[in-house]
Amino acid sequence: MPARPLCILQVLRAPVGGLFRHVADLARELAARGHSVGIVVDNLANDSQTEALLRALEPIAALGIHRFPMPRLFGAGDLKTPFAVSRLARRLDVDIIHGHGAKGGFYARLALYGRTRAKAFYTPHGGVLHYKADSRSGQLFHRIERHLMAKTSAIIFESAYAGKTYSTLIGDPSCRAEIIHNGLRPDEFVPVLAGADAADFVFVGELRTLKGIFPLVEALAMLQGATLVMAGDGPERAALDARIEALGLTQRVRLVGSQPARQVFAMGRCAVIPSLAESLPYVVLEAAAAQLPVIATRVGGIPEIFGPTSAQLLPPGDAPALAEAMQRFLDNPAAAGTDMLTRLDHIKAGFSVRRMTDAIEALYRSA
Repeated sequence: MPARPLCILQVLRAPVGGLFRHVADLARELAARGHSVGIVVDNLANDSQTEALLRALEPIAALGIHRFPMPRLFGAGDLKTPFAVSRLARRLDVDIIHGHGAKGGFYARLALYGRTRAKAFYTPHGGVLHYKADSRSGQLFHRIERHLMAKTSAIIFESAYAGKTYSTLIGDPSCRAEIIHNGLRPDEFVPVLAGADAADFVFVGELRTLKGIFPLVEALAMLQGATLVMAGDGPERAALDARIEALGLTQRVRLVGSQPARQVFAMGRCAVIPSLAESLPYVVLEAAAAQLPVIATRVGGIPEIFGPTSAQLLPPGDAPALAEAMQRFLDNPAAAGTDMLTRLDHIKAGFSVRRMTDAIEALYRSA
């Protein structure tokens, strides 16, 4: 006899970035398998972009898309929203409340104090892991996190790195904990072909210091004539422009603004992700699946993505090491292509949306 479909609420704060991409992929796949899915998001930070993203989910959100106040830091919404989520869960008679990120995770588990029969799951996506243990905010968030473990059926870490960081900062989970990697859709494994005027290297990401944008342009300045396309926007855009000009790279670096990743991948022959810190970045998965050679740093869960090619990862913030790796690609692109195929096999085997959803669905049912 087939198992009955589940009623599931996915709770997150802002519908942007990799966290939202994960929730959207998971929600679509669960709905395709016959489950009823609802989305709970913040109503304080909506704009035209977030509204368009949410409208795209309306056809698969059988339980609706619901908005409640979710302040970025602590605010009045934190006193009301958990009870609103609890009332919603009772009204919809949901089986599962799955919280994503710090705020989504708090609300999902605090909602259980409202006498709902639902089980609570939590995926940090960085979240509380971004707060240092010796900061006042970190101490508060980590104390709340320890308290909420009692209401958690399982914590889902998107990488082994996230699980290890959680145990270091907060303690070993007293509830069930599983590592379930993010996954890519089948269409994302279609190769992207570089255009005739493609640059040597391409970067996709937010223009901020944490993404390693300054070591990247400094490394490029050490290479003779190499070219770079950088896609994205962010708080360090003006500082990056100034640094590019100071290094004499204005003719070799092209900033193209925020664009879809696969569209940008066609603008370069090798992707460079020089981050100083990460969790499990989708852009590394996406570039590798698009069959681009990838140069990246040894931070967060990137070694898990690189798998058998992880020895090639670089120390973060080291412009000379980055320049050396970029020069190796220029000198021998065929070798980089061989490494890319090895990496691609590893990602196909362990980082698909289907595999991710199989594991999460089984975890839901186990509760």
